[in-house]
Amino acid sequence: MTDSERKIRSTTIVGVRRNGSVAIAGDGQVTLQTTVLKHSARKVRKIYQGKVIAGFAGSVADAQSLSDTFERQLESVSGNLTRAAVEFAKQWRTDRVLRRLEAMMIVTDGSLLYILSGDGNVVEPDDGVAAIGSGGMFASAAAKALVANTEMNAKDIALEAMRIAAEICIYTNTHVTVEVLPGNSQS
Repeated sequence: MTDSERKIRSTTIVGVRRNGSVAIAGDGQVTLQTTVLKHSARKVRKIYQGKVIAGFAGSVADAQSLSDTFERQLESVSGNLTRAAVEFAKQWRTDRVLRRLEAMMIVTDGSLLYILSGDGNVVEPDDGVAAIGSGGMFASAAAKALVANTEMNAKDIALEAMRIAAEICIYTNTHVTVEVLPGNSQS
């Protein structure tokens, strides 16, 4: 069996910005082929002294390496999320080791919300909804519908979007971690 046939699939991450706060939620499932290896992986966490939330989709080792590198980039620019994201994306794309890492990230400082990828992209969604991973498009669709048709807050939308994604995507479960930051004016 080749490495591509033994692909680990995991993760749905959704970020929602609404009414002055941002929530990022992620499921806990890690799957190898047709087997669930873990139900409660933690793929969303606060970094940079609790001022930034990052959610990761991809291999655990790659995500951890990218998280550490992104946090160092945040420290080097005194927490300026935009500068850190752009510099990090450039480094990720051009560094011989980092560019081989297979993962994506959603990051927020409570005001800004970005999707970061290894091809150098830094994307700020127009509508305040960002999603990545195996069930990302399901969670995104659910979150967009909830934003448009309810008065729910960011955390509740993220949680409900994850619940809906878990009903559709076999690589997503309902063991969800969610982190929330209030908006700030330092972005």
